[in-house]
Amino acid sequence: MLRLLFYLFAVVALAGAAQQVFTVSSEVNISSCPITYFGQKYQRLYVNFTSENIVICFSGFYDPQNKGDCLVGPKGEMTWFEFYGKTSGLEELIHQNLPTINNTMECSISIYTDTDGYNVVNFGSETALRVFSPNQNVMVEVLVDGVKVKSVNLSIPINEYYLTAFADLTGCRHSGVVYKPGDTVSSDPETCVNLTCSDVGVLQTSSCGPLERCQGNGVCSSGSPLGSSCTVTGPAVIGFQGQQSSVKDRCSYSLLRIPSVPGFQVLARFQERRRRDVSFLDSVTLRLDGPGAHIHLKQGGRVLLDDSPLTLNSSVQTVGGVKLSKDQTGVTAKVSLSNFTASVFFDGSSALIHLEGSAGQSLQGLCGSSSSSVSEERLSEDNSTSCEMQYSDSNDSTIDCTKMTERCNLLKEAPFSSCHIDPEPFITACTHTLCSYPDLDGLRCQFLEAYARACSLESNGTLEDWRSKAECSPPGGFCQDRTCSDHEFCGEKSAGGESRCFCRAIFASKYREIKSFGDPAICSQSSASLTLVGCLLEDEGLDYSALQLKEPTCKGQIDERTHMVTFTFNSTNLCGTEVTTSNSQTIYRNTIMSQNLSSDGITRQDQVYIDFSCIETEPDTDTVAFRIKDSAVVHVISSGPWNYSLTMKAFMDAGRTQAVDLNTEVRLNQKIWVELDTEGLNEDLVAVVTDSCWATDRASPTAGRRYYLIKNGCPNSEDQTVKVEGNGEGTSNFFSFNMFQFSGSSAEVYLHCKLQLCVKQGNVCIPTCDGARRHRSVRSRPGASAFISMAWTT
Repeated sequence: MLRLLFYLFAVVALAGAAQQVFTVSSEVNISSCPITYFGQKYQRLYVNFTSENIVICFSGFYDPQNKGDCLVGPKGEMTWFEFYGKTSGLEELIHQNLPTINNTMECSISIYTDTDGYNVVNFGSETALRVFSPNQNVMVEVLVDGVKVKSVNLSIPINEYYLTAFADLTGCRHSGVVYKPGDTVSSDPETCVNLTCSDVGVLQTSSCGPLERCQGNGVCSSGSPLGSSCTVTGPAVIGFQGQQSSVKDRCSYSLLRIPSVPGFQVLARFQERRRRDVSFLDSVTLRLDGPGAHIHLKQGGRVLLDDSPLTLNSSVQTVGGVKLSKDQTGVTAKVSLSNFTASVFFDGSSALIHLEGSAGQSLQGLCGSSSSSVSEERLSEDNSTSCEMQYSDSNDSTIDCTKMTERCNLLKEAPFSSCHIDPEPFITACTHTLCSYPDLDGLRCQFLEAYARACSLESNGTLEDWRSKAECSPPGGFCQDRTCSDHEFCGEKSAGGESRCFCRAIFASKYREIKSFGDPAICSQSSASLTLVGCLLEDEGLDYSALQLKEPTCKGQIDERTHMVTFTFNSTNLCGTEVTTSNSQTIYRNTIMSQNLSSDGITRQDQVYIDFSCIETEPDTDTVAFRIKDSAVVHVISSGPWNYSLTMKAFMDAGRTQAVDLNTEVRLNQKIWVELDTEGLNEDLVAVVTDSCWATDRASPTAGRRYYLIKNGCPNSEDQTVKVEGNGEGTSNFFSFNMFQFSGSSAEVYLHCKLQLCVKQGNVCIPTCDGARRHRSVRSRPGASAFISMAWTT
């Protein structure tokens, strides 16, 4: 009964759980509700048993020699493990008993034995623990790196059966040391770096102010010419005071603003590359007052003045007061302001902003202010409506996080250890990125390079032989002078290999999901085109210049700016396109294929066959009736891609020179010639077929009595006065008949005609009528119908 009551209590308190049941030591994926345990974020949970205890660990299975980050409680049989979303009742309970928790609840995980329960609750950077049991002597030890930091004893009754206790598991870590929220300590007198564990468990670093220098004894000097730098690499911004920010979206941000210098600002644009959920620095912009106010530093060493490209070399070129230069490592922009100088270096992956001048300046932006959040520095004028959209890609199994962490930790060792800049923000940024992104595009050396460059500026020297120890090549050459489009980035074909333009992950995902190389073909009147994405073709090792349509001369044309490849055909050159009609549609079919250039008729390369088709919808039925007011009725037809005018005109003579107008007297049994003519159609591609013409005694083509002059493209076999000429041969035809009226009705006669458009290629458009004029041989189906009507009255 005790166990049943316990389970009911848990369900009432925390509804909506995802449950896993097990009874042996188990490893559980908690990535759907990651837990930050004293400053360390974990996505897996390990539960095992000793002779006396149940041990719940975040850093691996319990090891008596190295206990890790664990909760140790009384032994019990594991019965179930559950995930929960945000639960208002539990969140309120935590805040009531742990006023030190500031954030809002995101989710929780729960572990139950046959008697005891553990709720570990995610409050973002903060974490709360709730333990409940019917046993008064229950004690839970909280271990960090194997060291007990607190004990949790049950003392609060929650009903007649259970006691409960709460513990705050929030804290910060630095170099293996745990700090409580609110703690501030001096980390290194040599660098004047101070560490602060914020109220919500976020580690913040601060050093000397902008343009101050540490004297090596924990004291910052000011008032003389000094220097300070900010590094932006990958998704990380490491500010002038050593504070680190991480950009998780694909937006533009303010890196540096100086209130005393209005109009000056340094901006950064972040974009995704191979993964949708990791962003990288993509470009840097200097904003200045006056003409040429925007200088954009792009990948590949490209520089734009507003929208115009600049040609740079190692010689300094002054543009709008900014000194610009370029070498094999990257581009440098230097500007002199009121009482200091700012230089911006960008190598296509990392940026370094260096200030020289007097101390005391107020600096804002991600580089300058340690108090502003990342979201506060996002540009409001960023017109990318989806820049904040969050994505989550599957884990990359090729990433060895342990190996990458070891590599990032090289910054703690010689020769890097001779640098007075705190390496921890660089190590944190390096580890976070390399553990979530493949080791390509020079990334394994990028953070080391950025740290070494910052050190060289601060000490006016270079770190001795660091490249040899880190196995990094000298900078330069990679992606230099290569121009990629907006939906591409420059990267390595393979680790250490040549560079090329790759599709950005978000852009490419819509094509990869449907296994396509581009958008559907587009049909327009008498022509069609298909556009393929150049970087998707390159992903498959396909050279666009070796592709063609069925007709070998029809090759794709590449747009040098977008790298999109377009194949086109039209009525003048169909490029081997198969054209068919079905009901009211014209269907075009062709194939993009690889050329076979082998003279012996064989090939050892993969052959490409990309079949495609597009449908051109012909005019829908559209009926208009008029009383004749002059010699012709004109109907402009616009439906789908077809736009043309249809004219019905009546004549008194076979040569069709004497038009019938309002003053013309037409007597009964007098022969009339009616011409149906179009304008705007290509006679080489289509023909006009008069399918039927009939007369009614009412304005509606379907009301009242009906008399057919033409039916199924042929004259009415019962009316010998009807003759049809030129039907289906071109874009006009005519017929003749002797005038009549309906017996016993008014003197009004309404003439209606229904026409079809017939694609000539592969079809017979001329109706075949036998000698008796009773049948029509239908060898093709014409297109959709168009109607036109003319009113006659006496």
